[in-house]
Amino acid sequence: MDETRDRLRWSDDELRQAVRSSASWRAVARTLGLKDTSAATPRRHAARLKLDTSHFTGQRRWTDEQLREAVAAASCWADVISALGIVDNGAERVRIKGHAVRLSLDCSHLRSPHAKPDPDEVFDEPVRPEMLRYSAAALAMAWFTLRGCAVALPIEPQEYDLLVTTSSGIQRVQVKSCAARNARGYWDVGIGRRPYVLDKSAGKMPYDPDTIDLFFIVLGDGSIYVIPSSVLAGRVSISAESYTPYRVGDASSLLRNGASAPADAPGGVSAYAREFLGLRGFDPEGFAFDVYARGDAV
Repeated sequence: MDETRDRLRWSDDELRQAVRSSASWRAVARTLGLKDTSAATPRRHAARLKLDTSHFTGQRRWTDEQLREAVAAASCWADVISALGIVDNGAERVRIKGHAVRLSLDCSHLRSPHAKPDPDEVFDEPVRPEMLRYSAAALAMAWFTLRGCAVALPIEPQEYDLLVTTSSGIQRVQVKSCAARNARGYWDVGIGRRPYVLDKSAGKMPYDPDTIDLFFIVLGDGSIYVIPSSVLAGRVSISAESYTPYRVGDASSLLRNGASAPADAPGGVSAYAREFLGLRGFDPEGFAFDVYARGDAV
């Protein structure tokens, strides 16, 4: 044994066991009693011993074998991502594609989303409630734009999500969503924010009412609320049922799986909605926001 190996605090057999029972090089280092950042030496000796590390996932929640199976069974990258049980947020898709390339997997059968579909193919994927938080801002932009308001996104991260130009001036809008009712059957909407600290476990704090003008809230049943920040000042969560006067629209058809909306939907519009839309000269009864399945709209 050379001098370097004499100084090691672990044997080859201990290294074999650590690699076999770990999912990352950091885990191997911890198992051997080293710092997380001291994985270079075990990695070098694992290469010398030609140890199999194909089961390593690092921070991934899927293994190489799961990716192989998902790619083989899928017809597009969306199927692969769904099979792995992760959210398709763009970055994960690129990461999965890159990993598939490194594994030399055959991905030629995965069709591009821009490929011309067969005549009998109709896009009818089921609604995924967990994606509401990612689509809420787009719903807000559509809602305000349909009412004649110019909508802009801030160039840099701000406490507000949108800048909306109305007849009363520019409104700073914070978008919130709630995908499901709580155990008691109420829509418990979080409207707080985490302070800008490294500790992600820090509790949420209310928004400063001087930095936000409106809250746009969309619920899992499609209900849309636009509430002035002065009404919610100092709060980090609300029960939507307590703010029905600020209910301004219904996008429930977007959250249904293939069901058509009734011809007379949506229903009544609140007094607040009438006042808000009246600033722009629209008739809220005839211009309510509701996009129906299969592309029909009112």
